[in-house]
Amino acid sequence: MPVTFRDIEQAHQRIKPHIHETPVMSSEQVNKLFGCELSFKAENLQKVGAFKARGGCNALYSMDAADLKRGVITHSSGNHGAALAWAAALRGTECTVVMPSNAPIVKKAAVAGYGATVIECLPTMEAREGTVAEQMEARGCLLVHPYDNDQIIAGQGTAALELLRQCQTDALPDIIMAPVGGGGLLSGTAIATKAWADKTGKTIQVIGAEPAGASDAWQGFKSGVRVAEQTPKTIADGLRSTVGVRNFDIMYQQVDDILLASEESIVKAMRLIWMRLKIIVEPSSAVCLAAIMENPELFYGKRVAIILSGGNVDLDALPW
Repeated sequence: MPVTFRDIEQAHQRIKPHIHETPVMSSEQVNKLFGCELSFKAENLQKVGAFKARGGCNALYSMDAADLKRGVITHSSGNHGAALAWAAALRGTECTVVMPSNAPIVKKAAVAGYGATVIECLPTMEAREGTVAEQMEARGCLLVHPYDNDQIIAGQGTAALELLRQCQTDALPDIIMAPVGGGGLLSGTAIATKAWADKTGKTIQVIGAEPAGASDAWQGFKSGVRVAEQTPKTIADGLRSTVGVRNFDIMYQQVDDILLASEESIVKAMRLIWMRLKIIVEPSSAVCLAAIMENPELFYGKRVAIILSGGNVDLDALPW
């Protein structure tokens, strides 16, 4: 059965004692700059510095004692690995994370810091999945896929649920935006938002944003056929994954549009968020604002909520 709004509500009750209710921020200067009313759900201030804590926590707290004894494994460029390692420590189970060799050093250190065993592999999806399969056979641990997993999708959807609950009924957004890599956040956001819109009688669009250098979700969304392989070239390391099967199905049915952003715009947006909101976000978080920069006519005069996905960035290598 597909993930439902009820699954997201239950996930939020399950993980609420362990996560932060992150703030929603805004800037009058940014609003004037883009001619729309923007609000930012600051998941960069979440546990482990990213929304991924929600899905990882939900997945681990959905497991029974027998599953926990086996330990868990995943592949990740960073944030999901850190989230799963953090949640595994809470549940007292072992965690192994397969990470591509080009993952940021700060993210590798974070995963190890939460107590996971880190195994490096070549920076391809084939190498990630192959290494995970080898380790599962050798260790007998359970796979918690970083996005193509019902508990992960439901957990990530709690960010949008929380955002909608934080909005006044007469000030609900016209548009909610989320970045898309593997699709866990965007698919969960779509389920939560469309159900909320039905309940309130409000029309709310869900729009994804993706780097032009990693455009598999955009290509699949436009053609109706999921892209299974890509060679991403983008600074947004958290969005280099290929969209998952169940994620694509949800997105294709419930997301209204996916927009692309150039590398230049991503860096500009990341810098603008620092200048006006005074928070550091990673490039993946800045993709939504970058897409607005490149498509201002789509957002003019509208109320737009953006989920800032994370803030784990190497401060010694800020792209500006």
